[in-house]
Amino acid sequence: MTKIAATIASDLLRIQAVTLRPNDPFTWASGMHSPIYTDNRLTISYPDVRTHIAEGIAAIIREQYPDTAVIAGVATAGIPHAAWVAQILSLPLIYVRSKPKDHGAGRQIEGVLKPGEKVVMLDDLISTGGSVLQAAKAVQAAGGDIQAVGSIFSYQLAAATTNFAAAKLPLFSLTNYTSLIEVARQADQITADELASLHAWRQDPASWGAQH
Repeated sequence: MTKIAATIASDLLRIQAVTLRPNDPFTWASGMHSPIYTDNRLTISYPDVRTHIAEGIAAIIREQYPDTAVIAGVATAGIPHAAWVAQILSLPLIYVRSKPKDHGAGRQIEGVLKPGEKVVMLDDLISTGGSVLQAAKAVQAAGGDIQAVGSIFSYQLAAATTNFAAAKLPLFSLTNYTSLIEVARQADQITADELASLHAWRQDPASWGAQH
C-alpha cells in the first residue's frame, strides 16, 4: 500500500465519506447488497482532504502523463477535484455532462477542447466505470486524446477492469477498496471476520449479496 493510498483511505474513513457495514449491508440503486457505501462528495467540505486528493492526483499526472494539456472533470462529482488539479498544474479545465444539454447550444463538453489535445479525465469514484467511459467517448468524439482516467477511489470490481480494457484506457485511483479495508482493520474499525467478509464481497459481489 502506498503512502498516498493509506492517507486518502484514512481521510475517507475519518470524514465518513466511506461507511463499512458488512453485517448490515446497504442496498445499491441496482438492487445489489453491498457492505460499503461511498459518498466522496463530502470531501469538498474538508480543505485538508481535498488538498491531499488534488496534490495526489497532480503528482500522478506529472509523473505518468507529463504531456497532459487539459484536465477534464466528469459531472458532477468530478468537477471540483478536476478544477483543483487543473489549478495546481496550471492547465485548462473542461467538464463533461452525462448527456448534451437539451437547450442552448446543446453542449456536452463545457470549456475549450482543441482537437488532438491530451486529456486526463477525473471522477470521484469508479465502480464499473460505465458513466465515466460514456463521458470519455464524448471527449474522444470531440477530438480529445484521453491519456487516462483518474479517480479518488475504486471498488476494484472485475467489471471495471473489463470495461476499461475494452475501451483501451488506463485507470488510476488514489486509493482503493483493498487499501481502505486494510486501513480500517489497522485502526480497529472492523474485526478480522468483517475484513474477511469484505474481501469476499469484492471477489464475488453477486454471491456475497445473495447470502446477505
